Amino acid sequence: MAKLYFNYSAMNAGKSAILLQAAYNYRERGMNVLLLRPTTDHRGPTGEITSRIGLSAPADMIPPDKNVKSHILDQHRDAPLACVFVDEAQFLTEEQVWQLAEIADEERIPVLCYGIRTDFAGELFPGSAALLAMADSLREIRTICWCGSKATMTARIGEDGEIVSEGEQVQVGGNESYVSLCRKHWKNRELRG
Repeated sequence: MAKLYFNYSAMNAGKSAILLQAAYNYRERGMNVLLLRPTTDHRGPTGEITSRIGLSAPADMIPPDKNVKSHILDQHRDAPLACVFVDEAQFLTEEQVWQLAEIADEERIPVLCYGIRTDFAGELFPGSAALLAMADSLREIRTICWCGSKATMTARIGEDGEIVSEGEQVQVGGNESYVSLCRKHWKNRELRG
């Protein structure tokens, strides 16, 4: 039976690199896969999933109002899919997560989602909340805080180099905008000891 998977972490844990490696493994064995990325994530080239370590692969861009199930079924009709991969899954809508679950349940195509669990304020993203509720399999991808402890939180860094505590939930940025911290240092707003 195919499953809906959610692989989550704080920022900079290597989620995109792991996704790209898994997709490569499928392709190396002659299997067709589909890579998706929400348009909310506008870092890097449009139409690609890229990792910090330089890996990249073409991906279909998915806006928030797109019916993901219909898109996947259209691709599946053209060339049967062995697996669907979704990067930056925190930016999916709840409805899109339900559609991905239907792909796994009805079409028996595994769907592997990768994303951040919580935002800079410690709140769940809508896509992450839906995936945590619905996914058949949850896997934490670990990264570390500056102190060496497991990082479970993501802090947003302001222009002044300090941790920001207010603002819009979605502000797309990379290493210059976010840092992964353990809960203790996130709560105490400590970037370094």
